[in-house]
Amino acid sequence: MIDPADFKQGMRRLAAGVSVITTLDEGQPHGFVATSVTSVAADPTPTLLVCVNRNVSCHDVIDRSGSFCVNLLGEPELELAKAFSSSAHRHMRFSTHEWRALATGAPALVGALASFDCELAEKVSVHSHTIFLGRVVAIHLPEGPLHPLIYAGGQFDTLGSRVRAL
Repeated sequence: MIDPADFKQGMRRLAAGVSVITTLDEGQPHGFVATSVTSVAADPTPTLLVCVNRNVSCHDVIDRSGSFCVNLLGEPELELAKAFSSSAHRHMRFSTHEWRALATGAPALVGALASFDCELAEKVSVHSHTIFLGRVVAIHLPEGPLHPLIYAGGQFDTLGSRVRAL
């Protein structure tokens, strides 16, 4: 039997991009940081997934609202990532950066590397988490340098100028 603590320790070694997942419920924006975001398919319908712990306050909000926006963060959004990582900073999450609505109304970060506005297409429960599959209905792709924010070993980091176009 695998020790869950060992599994978690091993997964902390997997570097992952940092995203802020947002949604809108009764006119109020909600959001949290996620590293478990994956492209599922581009054709025929662009679809991605987000794995969300059922104990996260936004879990039920996404389920209820039926939509969410995945905002890929870059190096300049480090402080924003920290604010969305802690419930202590919940009151200031949406006040320090510029946001706009795309198709669903879920907040899209103006300075994100990319924002994927999604309608909830399907959900799958797996143990303590729900996998939310989102059908992408709008994308915001701003111009600018690619300096993604990553999370590994329990801390935020960046690849900086090491990222090059293929």
